[in-house]
Amino acid sequence: MKHPRATKATILLSAALVVPLAACSSGKSASTGSSGSAKGSIEGAKVAFLMPDEASTRYEQHDAPGFKSALAKLCSSCSVLYNNATGDASKQQQQFNAAISQGVKAIVLDPVDSTAATSMVARAQARGIKVVAYDRPIPNAKVDYYVSFDNEEIGKSIAQSLVKHLKDTSVPTSKGILEVNGSPTDAAAGLIKKGIHEGLAGSGYTTLAEYDTPDWEPTKAQQWVAGQVSRFGDKIGGIVAANDGTGGGSIAALKAANVKPVPPVTGNDATTAGLQLIIAGDQYNTISKPSEIVAGAAAQVVVDLVQGKQVEAVGGGKLTTVFNAPTMLFVPKVITKENLKAEIIDTNIAKASDLCTGAYAAGCKTLGIS
Repeated sequence: MKHPRATKATILLSAALVVPLAACSSGKSASTGSSGSAKGSIEGAKVAFLMPDEASTRYEQHDAPGFKSALAKLCSSCSVLYNNATGDASKQQQQFNAAISQGVKAIVLDPVDSTAATSMVARAQARGIKVVAYDRPIPNAKVDYYVSFDNEEIGKSIAQSLVKHLKDTSVPTSKGILEVNGSPTDAAAGLIKKGIHEGLAGSGYTTLAEYDTPDWEPTKAQQWVAGQVSRFGDKIGGIVAANDGTGGGSIAALKAANVKPVPPVTGNDATTAGLQLIIAGDQYNTISKPSEIVAGAAAQVVVDLVQGKQVEAVGGGKLTTVFNAPTMLFVPKVITKENLKAEIIDTNIAKASDLCTGAYAAGCKTLGIS
């Protein structure tokens, strides 16, 4: 499946640079992975692409198709074994073991539980199988490569964007901020959380309370925010939510409590639902990170690793080191209603016909989208 958004989005990000994460080692470039650089053939190879959940629609709609398309261009005789763990770490372990038994040469893994994935990585590498951590790092394993958008920068960017908006709209510092983080078992969520803390530091706004949302579940975020609305009331000046799902859950809680006006809420992933909430004026920002870009990079990394070649940066990625693993990171883009048309619609990342439906048509017209 080929998406026009992949090419144009790559152009959009190609000139960007990444500020290395605090977890990165300084002054080092990534090269080959931990399992050595013995040359091999990629022809006819089986490659597993294992995603964590269906709570975010990106994996089914963009990551998996993007990876399959990119790998097919690089190796027409290769095949992809795709599975989604639906948020179940035990199920993902079974899928991982099945991939090994089917003779894969590489596994691209977005772990449900970053800690539990450590032993899985060791098991595959002991059999000479390359393991690429995808989107979420695996801190305690020396994976052959890690490919992702810069998660710490995502957290920092959405928080700083929110703070600027609060100051621009004269929200007093007597009000505070709720922080709705991602899953405690997801190492990427930990990096986003760290970035949020950096983005809020020195802002003058107090963090009223924060919550690590189990499995990134929007309903759990909604339940927690509902409790905080009862606790803090109009002291809530804004909410930093780590993705569009938890942001949507936060907004649902505010509306259910009849909070008017709804304080600004952040997001991440530029999902259809998140973009529509921005169009409606209920969500303040999100992060555009076209998954096909990272998926395509992961496909290239797999081919290079299996063939024993030096990994080179592609698509505007920056080579660095994260959690002692050679890494390729990509820069996120903050989206608000001010640049949604230019960055999302005009670049074909999403279509106006998909966003401007029903109740969102009026907002689209206001923003000049339709």
